[in-house]
Amino acid sequence: LLSSATLNAANIPVSPDCGRPQQLNRVVGGEDSLDGQWPWVVSIRKNGTHHCAGSLLTSRWVVTAAHCFKGYPSLFSVLLGAWQLGNPGSRSRQVGIAWALPHPRYSWMEGARADIALVRLEHPIQYSERILPICLPDSSVRLPPNTNCWIAGWGSVHDGVPLALPQTLQKLKVPIIDSEVCSRLYWRGAGQEAITEDMLCAGYLEGERDACLGDSGGPLMCQVDGAWLLVGIISWGEGCAERNRPGVYTSLLAHRSWVQRVVQGVQLRGHSGGSGASKRS
Repeated sequence: LLSSATLNAANIPVSPDCGRPQQLNRVVGGEDSLDGQWPWVVSIRKNGTHHCAGSLLTSRWVVTAAHCFKGYPSLFSVLLGAWQLGNPGSRSRQVGIAWALPHPRYSWMEGARADIALVRLEHPIQYSERILPICLPDSSVRLPPNTNCWIAGWGSVHDGVPLALPQTLQKLKVPIIDSEVCSRLYWRGAGQEAITEDMLCAGYLEGERDACLGDSGGPLMCQVDGAWLLVGIISWGEGCAERNRPGVYTSLLAHRSWVQRVVQGVQLRGHSGGSGASKRS
């Protein structure tokens, strides 16, 4: 791996620009991420074990999937700044959860609609080169089919096969899939739509590459004008990397206004030309 510049935490402003990692190395192939490449990705722990991923929005707030939070807040904590879960390092930080707020439209009985929750940390976290916030997309952002975005997480590498030690954060480039195509793939018949208006689909129709178990709550990220935007939250799928069963994500384009109402200081970014996300390799 290329080495990344080590930065002193004193160089990080109190309110850093969102969506801009401090290390600038380009990733060339492979599935492991680089240390510090996704400094907003956090591990949500349940009884001390990795349970879900999430994304840091501000020094006090994390966003993840609502289905991750069955149980008392005291069972959960958030590990920030860890690249390898098996070796989180001295610069990682573990913080308790004050409370988790599922979207008011989320229902355990109905499943995936509005599968988003905001998590308030017990105390504000200090930013560093390993701990930085991601942006939310503003109203200018559009995600046409085949826009290339990225997912990241520590989940299973195959159905039932956990990520091996040292459990390095994994990354995968995924193209956005047309919502009508995705709706047809997951159509349940009798007027029951599996893909609702607050969902995004991304991945490969041929299968073999996908978000897997344990990646729930993690980010679907697109880069727009140099800044990384959180456009989706890993929510559900059928099986793992199966043919014609792409990953389904809760859309932050649909839930941005709710997040803004709850989270003070969340940063929005978009396309300077106002035309939204561009296709990137």
